[in-house]
Amino acid sequence: MVYFLSDAHLGSRAIENPEVHQQTLIDMLQSMAKDATAIYLLGDIFDFWCEYFWRDKSKEQYHPFLHTLREITSKGIDIHFFIGNHDIWTFGWLEKETGVIVHRKPESIVLNGKRIFLAHGDGLVPSNYLQQLPKAIQKKIKQFIFLRRVFHNPVLQFLFRLLPPSWANNFGYEWAKNSRLKELARPCPYKGEDKEELVLFAKEQEQKGNHHDFYIFGHRHIELDLMLSRDSRILILGDCWQQFTYAKLEGTTMTMEMIDNPIQH
Repeated sequence: MVYFLSDAHLGSRAIENPEVHQQTLIDMLQSMAKDATAIYLLGDIFDFWCEYFWRDKSKEQYHPFLHTLREITSKGIDIHFFIGNHDIWTFGWLEKETGVIVHRKPESIVLNGKRIFLAHGDGLVPSNYLQQLPKAIQKKIKQFIFLRRVFHNPVLQFLFRLLPPSWANNFGYEWAKNSRLKELARPCPYKGEDKEELVLFAKEQEQKGNHHDFYIFGHRHIELDLMLSRDSRILILGDCWQQFTYAKLEGTTMTMEMIDNPIQH
């Protein structure tokens, strides 16, 4: 059994019961580990994550979760950690402490004979997509792309890691909190097959001959399972901070699942 989940946003200051939230995710992973051959975490598992040059006491809040990751990987179960747009700044400590395998870019893999495209989903925009949008929306997407380039810039990452963790963390967690609160106040639902960026991206890959049986993304916080053609599907995983939805590959069968009684925030 192979599991896929994303967008837990652990540590978010917008979550009323962070300890309960973390324990719910731990219980979810421990249940998966009973029959898992691999677990894929597709980004934004942390609401903010940075590994500084100095000791960072804020990591102590994640000790139960990090311990669970180490327990699972110690059993020989691979956990693949894809960076998202909230937990970009991992530089080796997370891998060393937990045994996870970190991926910094989208990956094309084969599992049980099925070709699967995996990514968090941020920054994946189909060709000529922006030109078709109203200028106001174009501006917002260009701002996001610019910020993404800033956050991925090695020089700026190095300089940020030099900051005192207490100051830098407060900045990072507050920025991320505002993002969560905006989402709660103004959710962005599924835009439709002809407007949803990740659907259009996947369709473009198929048109280019880059066939995959499954495209699996996080990022959007919507649950979607859509047939692109008779032999290709896209799944957007929802999230693990409100919905607690995930995907499961059993043999060659992919399904979307939800845990019972997810916590409410």
